[in-house]
Amino acid sequence: MKESSHSAGALSGRQKAAMAAIVIAGALAVAGILFWPAPHGEDDGHGHGGETPAGAPADEHADDGLVKLSEAQAQAAGIRVAEAGPGVLRPTREFPGEIRFNEDRTAHVVPRLAGIVERVSADLGQQVRKGQVLAVIASTSLSDLRSELLAARKRLDLAEETFAREKKLWEERVSAEQDYLQARTAREEAGIAVQNAAQKLQAVGAAGQAPALNQYQLRAPFDGTVVEKHMAMGEAVGDTTAVFTIADLGTVWAEFIVAPQDLSAVRVGEKVSISSSALNETAEGAVSYVGPLLGAQTRTATARVTLANPGMAWRPGLFITVKVLRGEESVAVAVPADAIQTLGDDSVVFTAVPGGFKAQPVKTGRRDGLRVEVLEGLAPGARYAQTNTFTLKAELGKASAEHTH
Repeated sequence: MKESSHSAGALSGRQKAAMAAIVIAGALAVAGILFWPAPHGEDDGHGHGGETPAGAPADEHADDGLVKLSEAQAQAAGIRVAEAGPGVLRPTREFPGEIRFNEDRTAHVVPRLAGIVERVSADLGQQVRKGQVLAVIASTSLSDLRSELLAARKRLDLAEETFAREKKLWEERVSAEQDYLQARTAREEAGIAVQNAAQKLQAVGAAGQAPALNQYQLRAPFDGTVVEKHMAMGEAVGDTTAVFTIADLGTVWAEFIVAPQDLSAVRVGEKVSISSSALNETAEGAVSYVGPLLGAQTRTATARVTLANPGMAWRPGLFITVKVLRGEESVAVAVPADAIQTLGDDSVVFTAVPGGFKAQPVKTGRRDGLRVEVLEGLAPGARYAQTNTFTLKAELGKASAEHTH
């Protein structure tokens, strides 16, 4: 009985071992199904790549530049496939620059007569209209000029009356012709004196009427913004001091520095794109000026773009990047710059192959910052990974490292 019992116990142990082997084999089979790449269907143009999950056999092909990815993995990684074909390059040259006032629309307002400031009507940053009063200055010189004009007008009135009387007497043969001619000459001289006095006032910008003879009204020369102010009430100002600076910010200058070797690429009329890291926008324009001389210190030339600024976003002092567009160039094969990766000393494009992507060495040519010309290695019509190719490069590097170990 004891032997039978021992035999039954041993049989039970063998049964347990068999059952454990069956469970392990089943688990391995499931793992193989889960981690084996999905079968590759017909390419629909949406992509073939993504990160290979742990256990995928990418390392088996690291040496030939093949990355095995299923279509689902490629879609998950955001890799888009495109056909190689012709493209248009727009070569650019970048230059650092700065926004400045349009000096053709900037005025340094100077009182044309010395005096004492009685009132200041404009402040920094204020928008002003053409002819708007900025300040009132009391000037003894202006008082003298206006008094001269008033006196000249009085003398002209008297000369007109005398001339009319002498003319009538001469026509009636009562007075001599000489008296008539003298009266006419006096009238003409009085008229000249009035014109002279009026033009003096006009020259100093005080031709209009004023509440007092000595009040000089300083006015804005055009619509703009007060960007500088150097006066206060009660201050004595001279006739050579700029007390206001008015700038029309509706247009500004985008100035940039050009080295001598780059002058051939920057010509008047060339189209440019202007951007700034501080603004989320770009502006288009054309080169309006290229300096004919090099700076004595910098040995560079200054170029300029007159830029429309309706929203006042491009403020003077803002640092910018100016891209000079050098026309358009058609090429047989062009790919996005992001599609090109570097492996060792080679530039590669990841071409779509059954089951994944293969790193294809290429020879590149011209580029414009967005697109790159491919001279060799990628034929027109070939399908390649257009976006997120850094994922494929990383996967290939990881597989190569695993293969080495």
